Amino acid sequence: MTSSALTGKLEADVEIKASPEQFHEMFAHKPHHVHHTCYDKIQGCDLHEGEWGKVGTIVHWSYVHDGKAKKAKEVVEAVDPDKNLVTFRVIEGDLMEEYKSFVITIQVSPKSEGSGSVVHWTLEYEKLHGGIEHPETLLQFVQDVSKDIDGHLTQAS
Repeated sequence: MTSSALTGKLEADVEIKASPEQFHEMFAHKPHHVHHTCYDKIQGCDLHEGEWGKVGTIVHWSYVHDGKAKKAKEVVEAVDPDKNLVTFRVIEGDLMEEYKSFVITIQVSPKSEGSGSVVHWTLEYEKLHGGIEHPETLLQFVQDVSKDIDGHLTQAS
């Protein structure tokens, strides 16, 4: 099997009511607050090394995916407040049992019409072998997390 057959990219858009800046702030500078918005999915995000909102920072996530408790250690590869973009590269944890590399990019843009925003999720990965599924359930998971965060951010409105 060629390397290209092992690589993949999944993308999804989620419409939210919150502003691009509000949503971006949660992942770029306050990921440790995400679990307050969706504790059934995310149990915590701890600062392992570095400083919130800075490239090179390492964070440790605890989450429940497909009914199982999981962990991920990620390094922040990009933070662009002008584009409301943040990129995480998974460096340790459960995903590394099936994937050679796994990169998650979150970019939030204003809706073209009306109020609210669109969260664009990109999962780029390389599977360890061809018997591993594409991470479609993880893509659904991050979409669900987006909706939970949006509910939290807009409940005061």
